[in-house]
Amino acid sequence: MTKAEIFDKIADIIADRFETDRDAINEQLNFKQDLDADSIDFVEFVLELEDTFGAEISDEDAEKLNTIGEVVDYIDAHQNQAE
Repeated sequence: MTKAEIFDKIADIIADRFETDRDAINEQLNFKQDLDADSIDFVEFVLELEDTFGAEISDEDAEKLNTIGEVVDYIDAHQNQAE
């Protein structure tokens, strides 16, 4: 899966979960600052990512993910481990 495909899937999840305009989502979007995501929102988002991409994201790694771009890079780097 390409980074563009990963971004599109993540953007769709964010648009749905955070009721955000899909066109406003970009790689610089910050979960806490731009989406007002609290810790519960973020944990649920990470669980949905794990289900969608078949990858396990440790709590330690999840804490380091602040922007959409960081999530895309993380999924891209770890997608081969899930296969």
